[in-house]
Amino acid sequence: MVAEKTTDGRRLAQLLASELTGRQVPPFDRVTVENADTDAEPTPDGTRAYDIELDGERAGAVYMQPDRLYVDLRRGRADARTAAADAGLRVRPVASKPPRTLVFVADAAEVKRVVDVLAAALGE
Repeated sequence: MVAEKTTDGRRLAQLLASELTGRQVPPFDRVTVENADTDAEPTPDGTRAYDIELDGERAGAVYMQPDRLYVDLRRGRADARTAAADAGLRVRPVASKPPRTLVFVADAAEVKRVVDVLAAALGE
């Protein structure tokens, strides 16, 4: 059995995009991945990979770093913080205008958990 973890930011972003577009249950039946930059390279500060839209409005974005990704949420921030903490994911509020919440994904096993966070943040 292979014990190797997938921690490449680009690959993690691809896995998350597949999860978001492959689910047809609420709220994901209304979620799209938009403005994907297929040529983007992960950077230490984070390079935008794509936007997450709900009903045609930007709800967040996914940024790639060399060894992880983070989801930058503008919608459902309080629900995202609670769900991320419950799922054991690193989460950080950002005091900006508009305020944002960052949820970090360090390996492929955490992709499924961040999908649950997104369900909480984007659900109604």
